[in-house]
Amino acid sequence: MTIAARQFEGLRPQAIKTAYARLSKYYDVLFGPLLRPARLAAVKRVNALPGTEVLEVGVGTGLALPHYSAGKRIVGIDMSADMLAKARLRAARLPNVRAVLEMDAQATNFADGQFDIAVAMFVASVVPDPRALLAEMRRVVKPGGSVLFVNHFAGETGVPEWWRRATEAVSRRVGWRADFRMRDIFKAGDLAGSSVVPMPPLGLFDLVELRN
Repeated sequence: MTIAARQFEGLRPQAIKTAYARLSKYYDVLFGPLLRPARLAAVKRVNALPGTEVLEVGVGTGLALPHYSAGKRIVGIDMSADMLAKARLRAARLPNVRAVLEMDAQATNFADGQFDIAVAMFVASVVPDPRALLAEMRRVVKPGGSVLFVNHFAGETGVPEWWRRATEAVSRRVGWRADFRMRDIFKAGDLAGSSVVPMPPLGLFDLVELRN
């Protein structure tokens, strides 16, 4: 088990499912507006990339789904059935959404190289083993394809106290970590040739784009 995995051992899948079952009723209201600018920026980047087959990891209630271009064919996965119930309602009106599936992002059922692009928004700091998530996303994306993450990454100097306090409640309930750092998911060399772009609001999130 990697060091990153040991740090996240307490975040059991069933505990995460239980937390998001409760949160699903309020997720769109609580997190929709806060995360919207970074979410839309990530989808805009996905729309600009070559390739049509897109995997959205941690699709949640499907807030991003209506914003993908018609030329992209989207498969969304999440481990929360309650969140997915809302995502499927959105997907029913979107002909370019091929499927919304309940699946563990760290061990999917997809074939190697099935997608041109994989994107994970606000997911990396919740899963039990972020490096396993990265490895699985790389596996299912074609060589030369794109792997994108949108997440809050703490600076090397630590976490601002105001941000730690603001996120304390959600951190306790869903296992989200305010102190999540890039080194928790990326090993030396993973970021070679990548781009890291600060996202709104206030640069709290970064969009990391890797060439597979």
